[in-house]
Amino acid sequence: MKEITVISGKGGTGKTSLVACLVALAERPVVADCDVDAADLHLVLSPEIKKTEDFSGGKSAKIIPEKCTGCGKCYEVCRFGAVVKGQKERAAYSIDHIACEGCGVCSYFCPEKAIEFKPCVNGQWFISDTPYGPMVHARLGIAEENSGKLVTLVRGQARAIAERDNLNYIINDGPPGIGCPVIASVTGADCVLIVTEPTVSGEHDLERVIELVRHFRIPAYVCINKFDINTGMSERITKKARESGAEVIGRIRYDRTVTEAQIKKLPVVAFKESPSAIDIREAWENILKKIDSKNKGV
Repeated sequence: MKEITVISGKGGTGKTSLVACLVALAERPVVADCDVDAADLHLVLSPEIKKTEDFSGGKSAKIIPEKCTGCGKCYEVCRFGAVVKGQKERAAYSIDHIACEGCGVCSYFCPEKAIEFKPCVNGQWFISDTPYGPMVHARLGIAEENSGKLVTLVRGQARAIAERDNLNYIINDGPPGIGCPVIASVTGADCVLIVTEPTVSGEHDLERVIELVRHFRIPAYVCINKFDINTGMSERITKKARESGAEVIGRIRYDRTVTEAQIKKLPVVAFKESPSAIDIREAWENILKKIDSKNKGV
């Protein structure tokens, strides 16, 4: 079983569209949508949800009006401005749940034990069936935190399914950037595929994400999407990637068929003779060769 995580230094590079194609080519893999802050892989793969579970990534405080004496200790010790004076008729203080960081200090120091500190629901995660194989995905609530923890949960569920059903591949659609959910998406993967585009911002953010992957000593490969819209920049990216130890294993042409496929909620490889589909199949074959050569110690 091999785990491939697909990420990008910035949003809008075509990462998720490429992941949908790799899932279609991989012959029934497990797919995990790790972009829990803005999940959209389901728009292409049309999953049928089989299981739904709440996700709790932390705790939140709540003042019990009947027990509150208005001593102000919670207001004094809170360092996030989350304790608010006089917002409710029956309590001298209340908790602003947007400002609350869930540290629990107010509950710990309350002399009357008038502050509950309980797990809160930050989102949901799902196990679904798709036409291409099982899928694990999630939805983090608005303004909720602990996306890295939710990503780890999603990946763990995907691995459990792969082991149970003896499936060969796990393909993770990671989030863009270099933050906590990206780190949670790449650590422990067998290889990382970085999707970029031939623009100045694409080049800059590629450098950052290569540095991140290299820190974790994970084999990194690069795919340049719409490489033919700026061939000079594509060559520059290829050179910089090579110098950073990340080989370019795919170059995908600009192709209007991608838009047609998105409208029809299909991976573009369903249009087998389209230019981008041909390029993506070649990129997938190159990934498999790299994984195979690694296994053989080449």
